[in-house]
Amino acid sequence: MLRKLVQGVLVFSFLISVQAWAGNDPSIKGDLRGNIHNAMSKFIDNHTVNGKVYLYDSVKGNLLKLKFDNLHDGIVKKGGFYVSCADFVDQNNRKIDIDFLVVPKGNELLATQALIHSVDGSKRKYHLEEL
Repeated sequence: MLRKLVQGVLVFSFLISVQAWAGNDPSIKGDLRGNIHNAMSKFIDNHTVNGKVYLYDSVKGNLLKLKFDNLHDGIVKKGGFYVSCADFVDQNNRKIDIDFLVVPKGNELLATQALIHSVDGSKRKYHLEEL
């Protein structure tokens, strides 16, 4: 019984560590990492009106009024985009995790799109790998 419990804990710990790594590519570092986060911050700043970012939820068919909370540290590369997230809180006090798509534009990086990644921890799928 104890052996099975220990095995279960080890498997769970392994899965948690794999998931944590999957959300952050360690080869993206230094100035590149900072510039990706700067592009996200600019996007948020440029789309904030009266303290809110307005984002249409095409799955639910309603407009979200989002208050910015914080940027995530993790960055990955998917389908030609750098992708990182930020946490927001909507008008119904739900935690909304937004993914930002960042691409090179000349000598800078530009966040071009914001996608809903999860609502109160419930993930939504979107596919960039085929691009």
